[in-house]
Amino acid sequence: MSLQQRVIVKVPASTANLGPGFDTLGMALSLYAWLEMKPAEQTTFHLHGDHLTGLPTDKSNLIYEVAQMVFNEAGVSVPELEISMYSEIPLTRGLGSSAAAIVGALAAANALIGTPLSDAKLLDMATSLEKHPDNVGASLYGGIIAAAWDGSRVDHIRIEPHQDLQTLVIVPDFELSTSKARNVIPQQFDKSDVIHNISRSSLLVAALATGRLDMIQKAMSDRIHQPYRASLVPGMAEILEHAVSHGALGAALSGAGPTVLTLVDRHDTRKLELERYLIDTMSREGIAASALWLDPDLDGVTVLPDQDESPFMDRVKGEVNA
Repeated sequence: MSLQQRVIVKVPASTANLGPGFDTLGMALSLYAWLEMKPAEQTTFHLHGDHLTGLPTDKSNLIYEVAQMVFNEAGVSVPELEISMYSEIPLTRGLGSSAAAIVGALAAANALIGTPLSDAKLLDMATSLEKHPDNVGASLYGGIIAAAWDGSRVDHIRIEPHQDLQTLVIVPDFELSTSKARNVIPQQFDKSDVIHNISRSSLLVAALATGRLDMIQKAMSDRIHQPYRASLVPGMAEILEHAVSHGALGAALSGAGPTVLTLVDRHDTRKLELERYLIDTMSREGIAASALWLDPDLDGVTVLPDQDESPFMDRVKGEVNA
């Protein structure tokens, strides 16, 4: 084992489902968390940024637990860690914050001990924790991921996003737990609804893989989860129906929500109109929300060069000096 003195990783946020691809489609987004991991004499945590407030700072922290899973899988012992983290990714908003933490911890711990585990193994481990491969696959590999999980192993294909594809996400100022969002979905569906989603999901994958942005609107239609979650996110149903009239290629609930995702052609002249429409629609429902223009992240989780002035340390220093 080649134990490193420290490792810093950068891991992207993600959006899942993209409408009809429930638990199978994900895309990495240009919103990030940075994680630094070092061997230590005693386990300590340094959590920076408002999005990490209230998380455990002992060995019950998910990042520590995931790191130990990597060490156990590799047959090595690194019982004490110093872990530092800064995140731009809001918690429980449907932007893959837990998936980013899992993937970041897996990648950092793996790099710390000389990278004995393959990316495919890390994806299997991440999916067993997250219970679906879409968010973790996107954060691990970047781009767009189509994936299937059989309960132990993930098969996936990465799709390179079209260069004109951009996203506008509207992040409401309230949290929505994944468990609550899943509990409103029925256990059984009509055959027509299942066929509807299979056909649209297949069409969406083909459109994304071939750059047919003109097909995205019809392909993002869903009958499996969004109709049942609409009551949890006021304004969402209207946005899904009318966002394309204001310049979007298509719209979907991002993951379990409450964030709403729109796909946009970056050269469209109605981008400001679309942003105003989305914010105003939420506002009419009494919901404050923020708009984020994000690109697809192409790199996935990245181990950064070991240098004193890393992007991670710049972020931390900026926060401490603010």
